[in-house]
Amino acid sequence: ALTVRFITRRFIGDYDPTLEMIYRHMAVIDGEMVHFEILDTAGQEEDSLQIEEKIKWGDGFAVVYSVTDRCSFDEVMRLCFLINHIHSSPKRSGGSEQPPVVIVANKKDLEFDRMVSTEDGENLSKALKLPFYEIS
Repeated sequence: ALTVRFITRRFIGDYDPTLEMIYRHMAVIDGEMVHFEILDTAGQEEDSLQIEEKIKWGDGFAVVYSVTDRCSFDEVMRLCFLINHIHSSPKRSGGSEQPPVVIVANKKDLEFDRMVSTEDGENLSKALKLPFYEIS
């Protein structure tokens, strides 16, 4: 939903959240035309080789969890560690430069179903030294 909203500027509630998709989009960022290819992994559980290939593919990452799902929050640290580890590997060309990573807490409007506090997200982002946003 987050990716579709970024591309269409609308909330589309009727989509298959289990489908992995690559979206292509162009936008003007800081006065410059940027071409995006966004891989929406749909949060599916995968083996570590599949996850590593997807991390190698990316140049930047939004690690998204749901505030209504503690398990998704618990995966954030592992994914951020993998991103850091894979992109700092000497096998990668230019491996010394880390890609941009941001932690995004989604569904903040679902206060009654909340399982992860804003403070938990902020503390994790401070520990990982990554930007944090809570959105709906």
